[in-house]
Amino acid sequence: MSGAARTAVLVLCAAGIAVVVASALGAAVMRKAYNRMHFISPATSLGAPLIGAALGIENGWGLTTGLIVLIVGLLALTGPALEAATGRVAAQREGLLPEESPQ
Repeated sequence: MSGAARTAVLVLCAAGIAVVVASALGAAVMRKAYNRMHFISPATSLGAPLIGAALGIENGWGLTTGLIVLIVGLLALTGPALEAATGRVAAQREGLLPEESPQ
């Protein structure tokens, strides 16, 4: 691997790890579930793709990189939907939304 590729891997991996750690620390500090959910989204939509890109560059093109891209893509696509569903359930349990609310 060339020096430029190695540098790209290190930068992408460090940035992804920084995003995930900052998200985890922010979520740990917040008291309410609604506030915590705001800190989870960057880990799935930004941190994981950065780490996945670093792993893809490190491994080169192949089956392993294809699986990494698939997993990171699914995580980035489903993360916000899972966050919204979790927020809805938390709001329904606290009585902020009716139990049969379709919205």
